[in-house]
Amino acid sequence: MTQGTGRPLRADAERNRRLVLQTAGRMLAERGTAVTLNEVAREAGVGVGTVYRRFPDLQALINTLYAERLTTFRQLAADAAQQEEPGRALRHYLLAAATRRAEDPALELILEHASLDQPEIAEMADELGRRVDGLVERAVAAGAVRADFTSSDAYNLLYMLGTVSDRTEQIAPGNWRRYAEVLLTGFGLQASPAERTEAMTDEQMRQAVWPRQP
Repeated sequence: MTQGTGRPLRADAERNRRLVLQTAGRMLAERGTAVTLNEVAREAGVGVGTVYRRFPDLQALINTLYAERLTTFRQLAADAAQQEEPGRALRHYLLAAATRRAEDPALELILEHASLDQPEIAEMADELGRRVDGLVERAVAAGAVRADFTSSDAYNLLYMLGTVSDRTEQIAPGNWRRYAEVLLTGFGLQASPAERTEAMTDEQMRQAVWPRQP
């Protein structure tokens, strides 16, 4: 959709928009907010004017990236809520959200720098919060998770798993799932044996902790 009009973009314009957003997400993950719109345009292979027509500055681009991610996580929460068993519903969301986080190393930076005072973004964030609160409250009421489990635990769990993934994904893909199992079990949400992941080898740990050492 075009900003402010609600009209769909032409197919080529939408392709360029998607390309710019994907490129910006990757560059933000690699270099942080030192990235400029000119560099994003060059890396994406589109004209500088194409970028600036959609995003007047880097903040506007980050806000758009954040809104897209809020949309994704709201849908994950909505899908999880369709599970009849409350514990399964919460576990479904946490694993789905952790998977999405593992695929998106720019997420923490985008969360940190998004403008939460934007009404549309604030409303989307509030809605996501309500959906996650609902999943947590149902699971607690059903005794499917520790009685002291809260939504903040859900967010911190995702943060921890994301940190593990950022450090190990290129060395031991999917290894974060091993720690997801430990954390979910610790909170009372039983993990499936089929989801168990082997521990990293000594060599993989060396690469993860000391990546610059020969």
